[in-house]
Amino acid sequence: MIKEISVVIPAHNETGNIEKLVKDTDDILLKEGIEGEIIVIDDYSSDQTLEVLKSLQKEINTLRVIRHEKNCGQSRSLVTGIRKAKYPVIVTMDGDYQNDPKDIPKLLKTLKEGEEKNIRMVVGYRKKRKDTVFKRVASKYANKIRAFLLKDDTPDTGCGLKAFYREDFLKFPYFDHMHRFLPALMKREGGEVVSVEVNHLKREFGKSHYNNLQRAIVGIVDLLGVMWLQKRTCNPPYKEITKDAV
Repeated sequence: MIKEISVVIPAHNETGNIEKLVKDTDDILLKEGIEGEIIVIDDYSSDQTLEVLKSLQKEINTLRVIRHEKNCGQSRSLVTGIRKAKYPVIVTMDGDYQNDPKDIPKLLKTLKEGEEKNIRMVVGYRKKRKDTVFKRVASKYANKIRAFLLKDDTPDTGCGLKAFYREDFLKFPYFDHMHRFLPALMKREGGEVVSVEVNHLKREFGKSHYNNLQRAIVGIVDLLGVMWLQKRTCNPPYKEITKDAV
């Protein structure tokens, strides 16, 4: 299994969730013998999220905290954290503790075993979601439309739990809400993507930062934009011709 990773967690107003998430994630890394770091990006929270993280730093040596001085959203938080990451493999999770840290080893095992098949990203599939009926239905149909148009072979691209290589992510074009299209962006760069079933936990504290109407409006615009990127991409097989070649 892969043993060197950076766990990147965007967080905005997650006072009730972030302490347990960080501690449980650290426990999993220790249990599995994984050398790694946990990077939490506080996206200009207005609650006590930053204070909780500062306190956690005193007991968890692997925790790094980055504070945005302006609220910029989940995608920018991921970019900030991944650019600062030290390790070659990235695991992302949402800050609301609906992703289960116990699933991290499963994703890493799948990523490692898929090296020869050019698998460059493993995405969590929340088959049994702990969300409202309206949110589950909206997500189901949004995923179907997206998968049909983008051909990204991913039933649940909205799952925050993903594992991939840092060098690949740094090739992606940045745009707001890009975090919902990472599988399509990976395939655009020529990498294969697979999904594995993961746990989905009920949100205990706080509330979602998105509603269905917001997702639908920005989702249509973003979907068209990613389709445009796909149509203007060419990834041909290639080989280097050296001067010694016969």
